[in-house]
Amino acid sequence: MKKIPYNSFFDHLNQYVPVSKKEFGDILSYFDERFLDKKEIVMHAGGPCTHIHLVLNGCMHMYFINEKGVERTVQFALENWWLSDFLAFQNKSNTDFNIQAVENTRILSISYEKQEQLLHEFPILERYFRTIYQIAYGASLNKVKHMFGLSKEEIYLHFTEHFPEFAQRVPQYLIASFLGLTPEYVSEIRAKKRS
Repeated sequence: MKKIPYNSFFDHLNQYVPVSKKEFGDILSYFDERFLDKKEIVMHAGGPCTHIHLVLNGCMHMYFINEKGVERTVQFALENWWLSDFLAFQNKSNTDFNIQAVENTRILSISYEKQEQLLHEFPILERYFRTIYQIAYGASLNKVKHMFGLSKEEIYLHFTEHFPEFAQRVPQYLIASFLGLTPEYVSEIRAKKRS
């Protein structure tokens, strides 16, 4: 069993499925731990998507570069959030996305093959992964709904009010990228809000 404390991951798992301390030690053996420096890239667009990543501590974002060369963030991950191009991971194909650390970040990573072994050994984790994927899919649908139904200013205010942990930790230019706004427009909204 790995000695570094993983209490928050253990507690997170147990929110969805019952896992004993002994089982948790065995579960951890399927993962590789990595420490990422701020701005370090863990997945490169055009390359294979071989792992999914759980943030233990820190923050990451997933983005692509559009045809105009502009970086567009599609997802963030804080502690106990998973991040990957799940479709490319499932299909064992190349990804169109990059994953980069927003701050110094500690992650657990698992390959497709190791995850298959893990799910065979601990079938209860099938329920865990199904549940977190359903939650993530629902959150994506809500984002799309807000993008279509709110003004640009409302989109920003909704995000900062409902996700203050991101608003406090993530640079404003990345929040702008995630919300489909320009950094200049976000600065205008923030200045208006302060006055």
